[in-house]
Order: sequence, then C-alpha cells, then structure tokens
Amino acid sequence: MRKYTIWLKTAAVFQFLTAIIHAISLFVSLPSNNETEKQLITLMDTYKFDLGAGFHRTMGEMLLALSACLCLVCLLGGLLNWYLLRKKVDPEIMKGVITINLVVFGICFGLVTAFAFLEPIILIGLIVLFLIISRLTIRKNS
Repeated sequence: MRKYTIWLKTAAVFQFLTAIIHAISLFVSLPSNNETEKQLITLMDTYKFDLGAGFHRTMGEMLLALSACLCLVCLLGGLLNWYLLRKKVDPEIMKGVITINLVVFGICFGLVTAFAFLEPIILIGLIVLFLIISRLTIRKNS
C-alpha cells in the first residue's frame, strides 16, 4: 500500500548523495590546463568586487557560497523527507511535501541543466525523477 515510501526514500538517498558529492567538490581546486585557465583561476581567487556596504568579495568566494547552498538544499530535502517517512506522516501531508520538493528541485534541475555540467544534471535529474514517481504512486494509494 505504501509503495511511494520506497521511491521517496530513494529520492532522499540521492539528495544525501548529491549533497555529499557536491560538498567534497568544494574542497578540490581545479588544475589549469593552459595559461588562459591559469589567469582565469587567479582572477577568480584574487580580484575583489566592490559590492557596496563594505563588502568586497572575489568571484570564487561568491561561487563557494552558491555551491554550499546547493549542498544545504539537498541536505534539507533529504533530511525532511527521511524524517517525515520515519514519523509515518499522513499521505495527504506527504503529497504536499513531495509537491514542494518537486517545485524546488524542478526549478533547480532547470537551472542546473541550463548552466552546469553533466554530474549535477544527472544527480538532480534523478532526484526529480524519483520525486515524480513518488508523487504519482502516493496519488494512487491514498
């Protein structure tokens, strides 16, 4: 009867996996393959933008904050889904939570598809896929 839980657990596992993989990538620096890439990496890490109100940040610092937010969104989604599954929350509430997850991760998938590379596209795409399957199976069960 509660077939949606398998799919939601799978989505949560991929949310955790995405958060971990992306968090590891925050501590690995990319090697430069040529002089242009070396110059770009140097500028990303040294040139500070004047953002007003006394804030001076490099592009690397802003990218780090943005990347950390993806890790945190995935971690929040995974923890919330796992917690609600363990508490055996009513399927009507789970429908709403899964729908909210779908909106957030669906928008994230669109942005990642447009602006990122293959690994995050695949991982976020799998999260969205398992959330869709979970949402469709919960509709049939309740």
